[in-house]
Amino acid sequence: MAFKLDPVLSQDCVVIGNFELSQVLLMNDKHYPWLILVPRVADISEIFELSEPQQRLLAEESSFVLKAMSEEFAADKMNQAALGNMVPQLHVHHVARFKNDAAWPGPVWGKVAAKPYSEHTLKTMMTRLNKVLSHHPSYQAL
Repeated sequence: MAFKLDPVLSQDCVVIGNFELSQVLLMNDKHYPWLILVPRVADISEIFELSEPQQRLLAEESSFVLKAMSEEFAADKMNQAALGNMVPQLHVHHVARFKNDAAWPGPVWGKVAAKPYSEHTLKTMMTRLNKVLSHHPSYQAL
């Protein structure tokens, strides 16, 4: 079976690009800079289901995203999570957190309702993220 993005992720996010392994999604919630990496591997829900080379590649892509977002947004803390309780498709959240954000110091889930970006702000955020992610040799913006 071929890779297909989960409908919930398609609904809640905007696909902005691809790394060698992972599709890069921007969560459509202007409360937090929030990227999600989704390995383009069909029918997996856990990191251990990836091959060892894929696991290493996901770790490298994820670390790159964490560092790039931390620097770009001057985050107080970077949160990373692969829960999968609501959406079983393997996906890894990368959220820039700030001491004055809506959910600080707790997790972002369930604290406040998502607030979608305006069309202009979404375009600006996508441009900003694609610029910093383009420093990775395998990244391709869409």
